[in-house]
Amino acid sequence: MLQLASMRLTVSRGRGPISIAVLIFMFSWAHIGAAQEPAEDDHAAVIEVGAASEHSVSGGSSSFGAALGIEVTPIENWLELEFGVAALRSSAQTELSSDLVFKKPFRLTETSEFMIGLGPFVSRTVSGAQSGTSHGIEVDLDFMFWPRKDIGWYLEPSWSRTSASGERTIGLTVGLLFGWR
Repeated sequence: MLQLASMRLTVSRGRGPISIAVLIFMFSWAHIGAAQEPAEDDHAAVIEVGAASEHSVSGGSSSFGAALGIEVTPIENWLELEFGVAALRSSAQTELSSDLVFKKPFRLTETSEFMIGLGPFVSRTVSGAQSGTSHGIEVDLDFMFWPRKDIGWYLEPSWSRTSASGERTIGLTVGLLFGWR
């Protein structure tokens, strides 16, 4: 027996998983509806400009460069989409990459938030011995700090894995945020 507020739900044998699934769906639906209310202070888009670094866990090489991204919020408090591009250079090659990361935001304070994200990337090595295009998946942890209303800074550690070669990399991007209303 499960008791919620003044409502009582008895889970009988054979119908337990279905009843619990319906209950979870009802509470999730109510929470999603509340989360879609627009926030007064949120930005329509956030532009990210920063310095990026990447280190291959498999091969041990490192590269450094610049990153540019734009982030929008289609579902307030539930989903943020970030499209980013980066140009990275090592001693052996130059690489251009782009990604689309789906992020779940968590507000830490009024001026800071944390997001965890997952998404695909496409990378093109334009110079060096291993020229070509590759793709894979990446995981991001995004920390944003807003000391001013429309200007802030961010720190974004990441992990990625290339599909074809299985190469794994860790990365770090640090930069400035510009909120657009």
